[in-house]
Amino acid sequence: MTHFMLAVHSSPDAPTQPDPTPEQQQAWFERIIALETELQESGAWVFSGAMTDPGRASVVRTGGDAPIVSDGPFAESKEHLAGFYVIEVDDREEAMAWAARVTACVGRPIEVRDFAATGAVADHAPPGMG
Repeated sequence: MTHFMLAVHSSPDAPTQPDPTPEQQQAWFERIIALETELQESGAWVFSGAMTDPGRASVVRTGGDAPIVSDGPFAESKEHLAGFYVIEVDDREEAMAWAARVTACVGRPIEVRDFAATGAVADHAPPGMG
């Protein structure tokens, strides 16, 4: 089994739409919950998370004797990381199939990257994955 990160990106190319109605927002959340339930039931889900707006980001850099902290995201960009899933599947093809389902559900680009487990995740990873 191999770990992959499915990174959900915001995109300035996404069609501009009016603010969703409460009903549309509820339907979107229900699609996400259904997809995440399928990920969990399949055994592929390891963990996931959503990111706050990049305007709330801080960057910490080495600065000699003390770290230097600045406001804002690491890179100035119209696109930003909006959330992610870490999944454990047999191969890249299966990861790409899940990514296709995620992008259809959230309407955002999904970046698929091999994910090297570290820390507590690595403690439970198959041999060679930690």
